[in-house]
Amino acid sequence: MASDQESGEPKRRRGILVVLSSPSGAGKSTLARRLLASDPRFRLSVSATTRLARPGEIEGEDYFFVSHQRFGKMVDEGDMLEHARVFGNLYGTPRAPVETAIVEGRDVVFDVDWQGAQQLRVSELALSVVSIFILPPSIAELERRLRARGKDSAEVIGSRMRQARAEISHWAEYDYVLINDDIDLCYSRIETILRAERMNRQRLGTWLFSQVDRLYGEFEARGGDGS
Repeated sequence: MASDQESGEPKRRRGILVVLSSPSGAGKSTLARRLLASDPRFRLSVSATTRLARPGEIEGEDYFFVSHQRFGKMVDEGDMLEHARVFGNLYGTPRAPVETAIVEGRDVVFDVDWQGAQQLRVSELALSVVSIFILPPSIAELERRLRARGKDSAEVIGSRMRQARAEISHWAEYDYVLINDDIDLCYSRIETILRAERMNRQRLGTWLFSQVDRLYGEFEARGGDGS
């Protein structure tokens, strides 16, 4: 994705919250990783979770690993933008790093389920949210992808397939819905969406006001009518 200068975007704008959701295996995590690798303006929203760290996972990079007590305190004190129970564990998004990023004009990528997306859309940062739901081309292909990953047992795959129907039922709540039948094409469409959303009037803030004020100043310098 082109830089601000190359794309003609203003250097100062509010960041956006790029919310990607899908049933497990439909491709949201792959697409999120591609976004993060493609553009230095993107930051991954690092979730807090009560589950134990898996081998190779790094505190603060993959997740913030916290106790149930600490997680509950963060929720009670309003320090979570969203939180949900997923497969028996608690997950949530700490508020402070996200607020800092969007004020600095950086875009934050969320790899969350429909519960997290729903809470972000009604949060104080709702105007910064761009939500995208990723659908699989077919249920058979969704199952094939889950099995091809080779990470889950047959029991876990069965659970994820049962959960997929409930997750897909929330597709109409999102700003955009894409079918991931080709990962490159799907990624290209996400890039197109984000280029447009970065130019949304509400995201340009004071930069746009200053540009309009400058134009009015030029009118005044010409006597008020532009002639």
